[in-house]
Amino acid sequence: MPRPLGELEDAVMTRVWKWNRPVTVREVLEDLQQERSIAYTTVMTVLDNLHQKGWVRREAEGRAYRYEAVSTRAAYAAALMNDAWAQSDNPAAALVAFFGMMSDEQRQALRDALRIIRDAGEEPVAETAAAPEGTEGAGPNAADAVDAQENPDSATRGGGR
Repeated sequence: MPRPLGELEDAVMTRVWKWNRPVTVREVLEDLQQERSIAYTTVMTVLDNLHQKGWVRREAEGRAYRYEAVSTRAAYAAALMNDAWAQSDNPAAALVAFFGMMSDEQRQALRDALRIIRDAGEEPVAETAAAPEGTEGAGPNAADAVDAQENPDSATRGGGR
């Protein structure tokens, strides 16, 4: 599991992910300087650290390097969420609490993601997420749990899809 990125690492990786192409230290520096005062050597050190941590790969170009993301921001976010969830002593309760914190847009994104998985012929990974202990497979799936957060009456009617 990846450690969360520090503030400056995140600022640098945000640009690498957004641009989605190999970047130079100079390019990242010039973009960062629009927001803060920062030295070339600082950006170079951050990119070198990100390379050593496995977040970016680099290729020599003359006397400099071009850096490229190894994975996507979505994969990074998913790994952080998975690690946080795995650390819980009650994963089902953690998911229900997480669903309760979601905005309407996030709930819709979750429904869309589960629909994509279902349409691909795969069972949703979170199929038993809200099932009481010992009733695996009998509980609602993640979309039903999200629906129940929005409309508590739907949980007693068997879901709101």
